[in-house]
Amino acid sequence: MFPGLRLRRRSSADAGAVLAAFADPVMAWQAGEPVVALPTARRRLAARAEQWDAGSAFAFAVVDGADAVLGNVAVGAVDRRHRTGWVSYWTTAAARGRGVASGGCRAVAAWAFEDAGLFRLELGHRVNNPASCRVARAAGFAVEGIQRRKLEYDGVRHDVERHARPATDPPYRRPCGRGGPPPAGPAPGAPSPPGPGPWCAAAAGECSSWDSRGAG
Repeated sequence: MFPGLRLRRRSSADAGAVLAAFADPVMAWQAGEPVVALPTARRRLAARAEQWDAGSAFAFAVVDGADAVLGNVAVGAVDRRHRTGWVSYWTTAAARGRGVASGGCRAVAAWAFEDAGLFRLELGHRVNNPASCRVARAAGFAVEGIQRRKLEYDGVRHDVERHARPATDPPYRRPCGRGGPPPAGPAPGAPSPPGPGPWCAAAAGECSSWDSRGAG
């Protein structure tokens, strides 16, 4: 586990880190447009910033105590009418298997329920991606079923396993020191960047090293 992990809003200064992350062949399917040069990485980050300002999607960098980017977690496809969102995540090669993705998902879920006023979060992964399934389960997303032949990569169709987590499901806990149930209504407009404070670890029921802060 990396010390001092936290979430912060994406910034244009992350372009080099994004380019380096997408140089990994494993990341090829994570982007609609191949991220092969700094201008592409900057366009990707600019699009994420526009989505944030529009209130349609919220992308966070997962960083360590030195602000090095270890991955990304996001809540997209936000539906204010039904208070739902779609969670996605990726990590750098060096961060895989070390709790970065699952910790980031738990933190972004807590933010989505607490600060963005969402009630239900969903995510999906190819059935031949057991690592992503472990992340989803560790973050408290229960399996809801298989979507057959949903995705196509390189001419091959893939089944997708769908997971979901309502705000009322364990192991969601409010950030440490806050009581009561999750919020009953949607937040007006786009939520602000998360405020500081540790998040309660989902499985252990105790405070973790995660916090979330807005980028300047």
